[in-house]
Amino acid sequence: MRRLIPLFLAAGLSACAESRATGDLGLVIERADSSVLLVNTTRHERLARIGGLGDLSHASLVYSRDERYAYVFGRDGGLTKVDLLTESVVKRAVQGGNSIGGAISQDGRLVAVSNYEPGGVRVFDAGTLEMVADIPTVGTDGKPSKTVGLVDVPGQKFVVSLFEAGEIWLIDMKNPRQPGIRKYTDIGKLPYDALITADGRYYLAGLFGEDGLAMLDLWNPDRGVRRVLDHYGKGEEKLPVYKMPHLEGWTIAGNEAFVPAVGRHEVLVVDLSTWKEVGRIPVRGQPIFVVGRPDGRQAWVNFALPHNDSVQVIDVPSRKIVKEIKPGKGVLHMEFAPRGHEVWLSVRDSDKVVVYDTETLEPVAELPALKPSGIFFTPRAHRSGL
Repeated sequence: MRRLIPLFLAAGLSACAESRATGDLGLVIERADSSVLLVNTTRHERLARIGGLGDLSHASLVYSRDERYAYVFGRDGGLTKVDLLTESVVKRAVQGGNSIGGAISQDGRLVAVSNYEPGGVRVFDAGTLEMVADIPTVGTDGKPSKTVGLVDVPGQKFVVSLFEAGEIWLIDMKNPRQPGIRKYTDIGKLPYDALITADGRYYLAGLFGEDGLAMLDLWNPDRGVRRVLDHYGKGEEKLPVYKMPHLEGWTIAGNEAFVPAVGRHEVLVVDLSTWKEVGRIPVRGQPIFVVGRPDGRQAWVNFALPHNDSVQVIDVPSRKIVKEIKPGKGVLHMEFAPRGHEVWLSVRDSDKVVVYDTETLEPVAELPALKPSGIFFTPRAHRSGL
């Protein structure tokens, strides 16, 4: 017996040594290889490549509340559950023909997918990936509609926009088998993307068919949808738009938002108490993401072609550009460390991810990756709308 005790102790210590937390992990989408790259953000290390995830062009993902599982939304309609600890695919379901992102419910029990084909929203049990609700989105015109801008909001609800119908639906999933749906019609032409503010209060949908944004105040849903930023869009002078900006990339700093202007070489500054524009910052090209450092002091901006090799850093208080960097061709996405000391940039055409120190604005690490696009760190698990 005495001889066995050291063996048990050794086994226990070995198990402890092999255990791993997930709070500083992340996944990088490798769009050309149907894979995601598991990374450690503390040590700037690649841990594993997990493949077999289908078409990952324009893919995104959300995390479970315990930061162990990721749910990856592929463009081919694939919904894949990935285990970050075993570095493997738990289950994959092709639930539609063409999907465009998804969301996880406030309690982490439901995963919803937004579909172009066949349209609508499908909701799945997060544990088993069994479908619990199929919500076709037929507008008041009687025609099915693609869905975009799907986000989770407080109260075990999702919000989604109907592209062709020009509607916003508030979906209550307290009873998953019988979703409650509140419809807001005539919100504007062709909503193409949306965001939810960090406090979960305002849902804003960008309109491809006209200028302005449609806003739903979720603290006062009876007030309906109203139009804000009437000039937002192609604006007073029609310019070619090389890529529509992502609304998710807004920077919120204090009472102001820093917003990519559509088709213009400018970042707009918006007062959130009035939803009026209060300033414009000239930048290198047409902005795609304007991503704020978590403390709100900086906003990092990337661009559409032909300036997609550049990133500019805006000092928020002075509204001045303090640095321009050129990590390489095809800078597609930027993700800050949770407390903002570093930012990771995916550089598609150079097959790499570059990490920058946000104080010195100098690179500190570089990781090979196969045509990287989206970067998603696990602390997203604890934020609405991400």
